[in-house]
Amino acid sequence: MLFLIRGCSLNSYQYCRNFIAKTKLIESCYPVFLNLNKKANLSICQFCSKATLFVTNEHVRKYLDHLMNAYQNGDEKQGSISDILKIHEIPQLLNEKIKIIENIKDLNDLVPENEEMKDLIKKEDLAYARQISQIDGKILDIILQKVDTENYDNVVMEIIPGVGGQEAMLFAKDLLVMYVNYFDHLGFSYETLEQFESDMGGLRRATLLITDNNAFKKLKYESGVHRVQRIPATEKSGRLHTSTAVVIITPEPKDVDIKIDEKDLIIESKKASGAGGQHVNTTDSAIRITHIPTGKVVICQTNRSQIKNKQLALTKLKTILFEEQLDQQVSLINKIRKKQMGSRLRNEKIRTYNFNQDRITDHRISNGTMHNLREFMENGADLEILEDRLYKDMQPRTTLEIIEEMMSQFK
Repeated sequence: MLFLIRGCSLNSYQYCRNFIAKTKLIESCYPVFLNLNKKANLSICQFCSKATLFVTNEHVRKYLDHLMNAYQNGDEKQGSISDILKIHEIPQLLNEKIKIIENIKDLNDLVPENEEMKDLIKKEDLAYARQISQIDGKILDIILQKVDTENYDNVVMEIIPGVGGQEAMLFAKDLLVMYVNYFDHLGFSYETLEQFESDMGGLRRATLLITDNNAFKKLKYESGVHRVQRIPATEKSGRLHTSTAVVIITPEPKDVDIKIDEKDLIIESKKASGAGGQHVNTTDSAIRITHIPTGKVVICQTNRSQIKNKQLALTKLKTILFEEQLDQQVSLINKIRKKQMGSRLRNEKIRTYNFNQDRITDHRISNGTMHNLREFMENGADLEILEDRLYKDMQPRTTLEIIEEMMSQFK
């Protein structure tokens, strides 16, 4: 009955054929019934269980109806669905769905001659509803997989201490070490764009450039507020302190046309500043770039080479402009990607590291608690396990949230 409750909104579609006459005998209906019992040609998919579940959501059903109507009416250039209909599997699935809906209409036009035929029609109607639900789930799964094919060569990670003073800076440094271990475990190449440390060895700020096609997939759910609960080394009375650090993940686009004209840039060189290093304040290696049209400013002073610092600063500027470009786009795919880029999550507490209880708890998923905290932060493998859990749960959820936001705006 669940598939009946889900509501197929059949009245919203246009039916254009009626190949079974109401007066025909039940024997003439056998070919139709036999065809009904064939399973839909749906391959096993990565998010199918989640996608099928979301088919029952009111906003998702509205979006699927909207997608179908746009396809049938030839209105394929709508910003919210244009990128979806360009995926070659989607029109194929929509055509399958149209045929099934037409068959349901034909089936409902039949006049049952006896209870046996009435019962048979009811069963076949349920079989059709099941096939439509499977196709809808497959469409959602393809959308999820499309979102997962982000073309990002590089990811920029920023780590900034939050509430907690020196202890927050020490925790930020611990997170930096944890992520470096994680990159080593995954075999990712990474480069420090900037790193400023406190007198006590904590971290005031760090920015890293991670180079790998899978980097964004493995890091996108790290954006947010990380909380630590422990007794600081500086605490003499043994009191438990709570401190925070913020992690920001921003992908650098690979195949997106971000044009930066040299005449739109103000490029300034200056002596590097900050603690440590014999080359600090001795050469004009630091680069400050101002993008005149937007007023965006980026600074890079990590490398001794001014040329290298300029390249890294331009990379960071390109990433910032890409994020703004996504803000202006209305398609479903880009809305989901924008939501995953982390800017929305910078004030959200996502994970707690409790040293006294030797546990890590990610607050976004039900199975987000792990133990042996120090090993978690040192070996990289446990963080990968947690990331996989987050990915399987958060990817469909993010898509659902975006669809709900989009469809709530339709009148």
